[in-house]
Amino acid sequence: MDPKGKVAIVTGGTKGIGRAIAEALVREGINVCVAARQRNEIDQTVVSLARLDQGRVSGMVCDVRDHSQVKALFDRTIDEFGGVDILVNNAGIGIFSTVEETSPEDFRAVIETNVFGVYYCCYEAIPLMKGRGGGYIINISSLAGSNAHPRMAAYNASKFGLNGFSEAMMQEVRHDGIKVSYIMPGSVNTEFGGDVPGEEKSWQLQPQDIARVVLDLLHHDERSLPSRVEIRPSKPPKK
Repeated sequence: MDPKGKVAIVTGGTKGIGRAIAEALVREGINVCVAARQRNEIDQTVVSLARLDQGRVSGMVCDVRDHSQVKALFDRTIDEFGGVDILVNNAGIGIFSTVEETSPEDFRAVIETNVFGVYYCCYEAIPLMKGRGGGYIINISSLAGSNAHPRMAAYNASKFGLNGFSEAMMQEVRHDGIKVSYIMPGSVNTEFGGDVPGEEKSWQLQPQDIARVVLDLLHHDERSLPSRVEIRPSKPPKK
């Protein structure tokens, strides 16, 4: 894919990994619609990215757990940019506690955001991409999608599910010119899970490391599809 001039949606695009991906895409000359739940964060991100004066930028409030809001996000992107070529499903939450301590409401929130939210976005994106002759869907998963840990049952369940969903969908749409990849980062220095980015965790991956993987995927030749990418810190603390 020659990404310049294409149209992308990035969910969870105002902070951390999503923000880095949105910036990288704009710098590549891609028109980007950033989605998140907080209006003030969207406004700040749009203003900041627009200053790059490369790809065009818009933003919209969207809770991916709500299919009607997801549909409105795609409708708005089509109205502003004419279509959707790239979808980066980055929106996600993590609630970390034992199964006994995890409320039904919290468990549902994790699954609905990390799995249902991705499904809703893909459900809207696939027919649009088919109509444009192809596209690329990139799901941001986690190494927690293949490695289970105590106090992470809800998050593990969501990411194991996301990986299986991505694998099946990839096989469904590959002959329609739509590529599907999922990225499984290890520990990334962001606010996710209550962490505070800082020098004390400089061993961690940085958000721009994941953004670089996204760009690399988009630049692969049409004949190749790295469907699953694992990326982890090169030198984590020794145990």
